[in-house]
Order: sequence, then structure tokens, then C-alpha cells
Amino acid sequence: MKKTNIGGQALIEGLLMIGPKSAVTAIRRPDDKIIVEKKILPPRGSWSKVPIIRGIIGFARQMVIGMKALMYSAEFVDIEEAGSPTKFDKFLERILGDKLKDAAIYFSVVVAIVLAVGLFILLPNFLASFIKSDEVSGAGVALRNLLEGIIRITLFLSYIAVASRLKDIKRIWQYHGAEHKAIHCYEHGDELTVENVRKYSTKHPRCGTSFLFLVMIVSIIVFSVVGWHGRWMNILLRILLIPLVAGISYELLKLAGRSEMKIMKIIKAPGLALQLLTTNEPDDKQVEVAIEALKGVLADSEGEDNW
Repeated sequence: MKKTNIGGQALIEGLLMIGPKSAVTAIRRPDDKIIVEKKILPPRGSWSKVPIIRGIIGFARQMVIGMKALMYSAEFVDIEEAGSPTKFDKFLERILGDKLKDAAIYFSVVVAIVLAVGLFILLPNFLASFIKSDEVSGAGVALRNLLEGIIRITLFLSYIAVASRLKDIKRIWQYHGAEHKAIHCYEHGDELTVENVRKYSTKHPRCGTSFLFLVMIVSIIVFSVVGWHGRWMNILLRILLIPLVAGISYELLKLAGRSEMKIMKIIKAPGLALQLLTTNEPDDKQVEVAIEALKGVLADSEGEDNW
């Protein structure tokens, strides 16, 4: 079985696949045709070989690429006309011109990060600060951070559970499953056909869902090391440590995707279980989209490492 570091992201009626040299978006249009767009990625810098740092920069890079692909996929969805542009829309277009779309993408990324940090990092700490316990001893600090982690995981699981009930999200979960199946098929050396892809699992150890769950666990350990302080100091420390937590989680995800050691199986087990919520069995048309996206990056990814 060969290993690849090609990763993907489910879109609106489509998929994004990212390789070391290119990013390929495949979208199923309303007329049933598959549109494939390939973009060559800029060469990676020296950071790509530095553990932890490569994870931080790679995560930010994928956020931007993913948001661009998501907005691109939205252009093919049949929606009602939004009406005439507002004065504010015209103002932004006059000021930013052709850069308006890029500005909107980066703004969306910033907003997404701020909301995620606020909901899953800062809010759990705020709620845990009301729980009475020893804030000085090592055991007390560990208990406080453990309780904060439990609140964080509970909020995250609740968010996933609620989102999974939405009809549109269920279709995205199906494309998510198609992405994993296609990558499994390639890693097992089978020809990329609908019949071959369908027999594989919708769960994959390098999934973004697994990464997010690892972030939850790693944050408990890292935040415990710095201790428990006043409310505002705790918030500041957590914001400053988020890149470190993301970098460590990235390295663990990479190792889990390659290693069959027992400890690695234990580490990736919760993320795989969580994918029962974030992936669904795709239909044949969704599998076809996944195959087209994956083939697009394989053309120039052989022998390369995506990390």
C-alpha cells in the first residue's frame, strides 16, 4: 500500500484536491457536466521542511485555497437574484476594483478563524473560569484545563451534530466521503474507476475532521503547561499558543497517516469515529467528481510529498 499526502475538501456540488504542485477543483454543474479547474501552486519555501512551522503555514495556505474553491463552487449553484447592488457594494467595487473578490476571500478566512477561535478556544476557557478549583497546584491547573477541554469538545461535537442534520450539509458530507474513498483507492494501487472507489471506506486518518479533534486534545496538554492565570491572561495565552497547537496537531496527523504503530492507531481512533458524522456514502456521480479531481493532481504529483 502506497501513501500519498494529497488532501481534499468537499465543496458545493464538488471537490477540491490539493497536491504538492497543483490544486484541482471539480464541480458538477446543474446540466450534469463536470467542470475541472486546475491551478499551479507556487513553489514551497524552506518552511516546508521545518516541523511545526510547516504545519502552521500549511494550514493557513490551505484555508485560503479552500475558501477560493468554495466561492468558485458557489458560482455554479442556481440561486435567486440577490437584487440590485447596494451603495456599500458599489463603494467597495470602486475602491478595490478587480481585487474585490480576493479581498472578500481573505476577509472570509479571517472571519472564519475569528469565529472558530472565539467559539472553540476562548468560550470554553471563559466558561471553565467559573468552575471552582485550585488554580495554583499542578493537579488544580490540570483539572481546570481538562474541564475546559471537555467543554471545548462538547461544543465541537454539538456543532457537528447540528450541522449534520442540514440537508445541504449532508450532500457536502457525501462529497467528503467520495474524497476519502478515491484517495483510499489510489493508495491501495487500484485503478480509479467508480466500481473500485465505491468499495473503500469513507473514513481516512488524514481527514480535516481528525485534525480538528487533535487540536482539541493537544490544546488541553499545551494550555496545561502554561498554567492557569487571570481570565484575560488566559485568553491572551491561548491566542498566542494557537499556532503552536495547530503545528503540533499537524505533525501528529501526518504521522498518524503514515504509521501503523499501536499508539498511532489509538491517537487517530477518535478522529476516525467522528467521521461517522462528517462523511456519508456518496452516489456514483459524486464519486465521478472525486475521481476527476484526484486525477488532476496525480498528473504532476507522482513521487512528491505534499507536507
